[in-house]
Amino acid sequence: MNFKASDVVMKFKGLTALDGVSLDVAKGEIVGLIGPNGSGKTTLLNVTSGVYSPTSGSFSMGAESWSSISLRDAARRGIRRTFQNIRLFNSLTVLETVEVASAWLGTGDRRENALNALDELHFTQHRDRIATELAYGMQRRLEIARAIAGRLEFLLLDEPTAGLNHGESEEIVTIVQAIRRRRGCGIVIIDHDLNVIMNVCDRVVVLSEGKVIASGPPQEVRRDPQVIKAYLGS
Repeated sequence: MNFKASDVVMKFKGLTALDGVSLDVAKGEIVGLIGPNGSGKTTLLNVTSGVYSPTSGSFSMGAESWSSISLRDAARRGIRRTFQNIRLFNSLTVLETVEVASAWLGTGDRRENALNALDELHFTQHRDRIATELAYGMQRRLEIARAIAGRLEFLLLDEPTAGLNHGESEEIVTIVQAIRRRRGCGIVIIDHDLNVIMNVCDRVVVLSEGKVIASGPPQEVRRDPQVIKAYLGS
């Protein structure tokens, strides 16, 4: 089963953030999404996950297809995500934080789903701590735990290593690889750390000014003259 976004356009009051973008992600595949700031990367995750309704375009997953979707319906179909800016509730414990995300799906046992997600990320020992009191790197891991609680078909990660040191970034890479291995889900990852992208991704898609300018294996994309000019520099 593949997830496909086809010819997606997203306009904001005359500004075209996405201009006919298509993306195809297979189950079990990790796709990196890179490009200059303002190229449309996060906007693409937003229309895919139901944060925004696109101006035009279509989406499909297996036999299901849609032109727009709510955030809840996307999550219930197994399209889960993290955000670039960490969003945690001030008074909830780690376990409660993950339970809320699981309960939102409306299926399965939310406590069991939450415990399983924390166990996958070796986070169970922190279950009773207040989430906002965790160190920043641990909050990043909690964001991922929240996104994988319950049904997971495709995981969208927006800057999961932002603000992390090298060792913490390597831990995120290990976590992402383990999630793919255990769950068999497709993963799309936005990250400005090219070492992360090159080490974890099977394929890289490059956006510039709302359009796809390259797609292929990481090392091939890295040598693309158009990518070097638009994003990597000399």
